Formats: sequence, C-alpha cells, structure tokens
Amino acid sequence: MEIKKIAYDFSVCKVEDYSLINLDAEYCFVGKTDEEMSLVCLTCDVPGNVTDRDDGWKAFRIQGVLDFSLIGILSKISSLLAENEIGIFAISTFNTDYILTKKENYDKAIDVLNRSGYQITE
Repeated sequence: MEIKKIAYDFSVCKVEDYSLINLDAEYCFVGKTDEEMSLVCLTCDVPGNVTDRDDGWKAFRIQGVLDFSLIGILSKISSLLAENEIGIFAISTFNTDYILTKKENYDKAIDVLNRSGYQITE
C-alpha cells in the first residue's frame, strides 16, 4: 500500500463559526457536532476566529481511492504507530484516509511504516 507524504504544516482548531474559513484552500477539513465546530487546515490558513488551536502537525495520506468494503486499513496503520508510541489524528474522506502526527514524530512514523512494508512517496 502506498503512503503519500504531504509537505505542509497543519493545525487542528476549534472555531466560533465557519464564516472565515477558506473552503477553497488546498486542505480544509471541517467537523461539526452538538458540542463543537472543528477545523483542520494548513497552519498558514488558520482563520482569525479560532477559539483554540494546536499547531505542529504533519500529514500523510493513504494513496488511491479506498473502497468502503476494505476493512482494517486505518486500524493496522494506527496500531503500528501506537506500538511505537506515536499518537495520531485521523481524518477520513470519501476517497481515503489522512493521518496526522506531531512534527517531532513524523519522520519516525514514516520510518515505521516503511519498515512495515508500506511504500512511501513524496
């Protein structure tokens, strides 16, 4: 399976509302529940109306379109990283999964996946 590195810095945020979010940005993930409105975006795209933020994330994605019938892909990757004491923030889209790790763990995460047989691409 191919893992594609994403060469940007990301931030995980809580926002007051979505009015200042640039939905045309290259990466923009929003989530809303009865308790919060969240945003994951490039650090350079963090809007001015955040109420809380956590900077210092790097990301990679599982390359290609994943069929909904595939089971355990994210579980296997998260388990490998957990076994190596690497925390993750996972985001799933219709096509695939994105995995974020803190910057200080990113190279180690990529190395763990590479040694476990994943093909890593830039």
